[in-house]
Amino acid sequence: MMDREHVKGIADKAKGAIKDVAGKITGDKKLQSEGKFDKAKGAVHDAAGDIKDAFRNASKSAQRE
Repeated sequence: MMDREHVKGIADKAKGAIKDVAGKITGDKKLQSEGKFDKAKGAVHDAAGDIKDAFRNASKSAQRE
């Protein structure tokens, strides 16, 4: 199951990849930079989702005990 953070991460990474490639093709350094930023933002959302998952799993484990 994917939570909201993971979905945001995937969307930002995809958007960033598109911008990055479009910037490379057109020679638009600003667009390329925006793409790299969006990809980095996506990685942060993924990390936040992983942290939420870890807390959720820890909480479930603690409830079982």
